[in-house]
Formats: sequence, C-alpha cells, structure tokens
Amino acid sequence: MSLVSDIAAENEIPKKFLDAILGELRNAGFVHSKKGKGGGYTLARPASDIRIGHVIRVLDGPLAPIACASRRSYRRCEDCTNEEQCAVRLMMMDVRNAIAGILDNRTLAEMRNLSDADRQTLMYHI
Repeated sequence: MSLVSDIAAENEIPKKFLDAILGELRNAGFVHSKKGKGGGYTLARPASDIRIGHVIRVLDGPLAPIACASRRSYRRCEDCTNEEQCAVRLMMMDVRNAIAGILDNRTLAEMRNLSDADRQTLMYHI
C-alpha cells in the first residue's frame, strides 16, 4: 500500500490532483484503495498486465487526435462531404494507429523499469 501523500511528494504532484487521478483509476479497476490506518492505494493487478494505452484512455479519453479518426469515440465531422476520401481523417487515423501501436503494447511495468539510458534515448528523439 502506498499513501497518496507519499506518492504526491515523491513525484512532485499536488495531492489534490493525484487524488482525482487515483479516483478515476480506482473506478476503472486499475487500483484498489483502503481507507484508514494502513490504508492507501495498490495496483488491482500486476503492473505487467496494465497497458499504458488503457490508462491513457481512462484519464484523457480517446487516443485519436480528432473524433472522426477514433475507434471507440467516433463522431463524424459536421462539414465533411466524403470522409472515406478525407485526407485529414486518413492522416489522423494513421497517427491514432501509431499512438495506439506504442501505448497498447507497453505496460506499466515497462514504463516503471525504464533505465536512465532508455530515458536519455527517448528524450533525444523529442
């Protein structure tokens, strides 16, 4: 069990903000919470079974940059005359698939275990 105040301090996140995030994650079944002495939060299943894409969708919504490119939250653009030929939609679907390809194939355990070399490599590509 980890206390919210400890997690917030360790990650330099405001406690109130972290409370809201943990509440959403609890409602989605990613974490369990226990109140009172000895309480706190714990993962509901192993970190190796939690996909980052699933967490992002719970916290931020669809991965697609525009609604007409979303698989789960699809919404047709009001001014679109031919979405099958729309170059913007097709490009954004490609972007969505690239994002999902990474986030849906990485786990919380992998994210937690990034080495300093991994972090430097990722930062270099930004």
